[in-house]
Amino acid sequence: MTSTEYGSYTAKLTDGPLEGRTVRTAFSESGEPLARLEIPAGTSKHYLYTRGSGVEFNGEGDRAALPSAVDYRFIEARLV
Repeated sequence: MTSTEYGSYTAKLTDGPLEGRTVRTAFSESGEPLARLEIPAGTSKHYLYTRGSGVEFNGEGDRAALPSAVDYRFIEARLV
């Protein structure tokens, strides 16, 4: 299965410059939530977030095994 076959989930940004915002993202090729997110902020900066411990489930059948939302914590801002 590819990541698009697993669908997507909501990444909840719990701190840092994007605190309180959410981002829709696809599962990894193995069907797991991504370990890290790199979010562009303008043309020269990206924010790096890593997966936290908070996970929410909101599905039925096969979807019940996959999280609908996952918390992410701020690590650093990177200039590109």
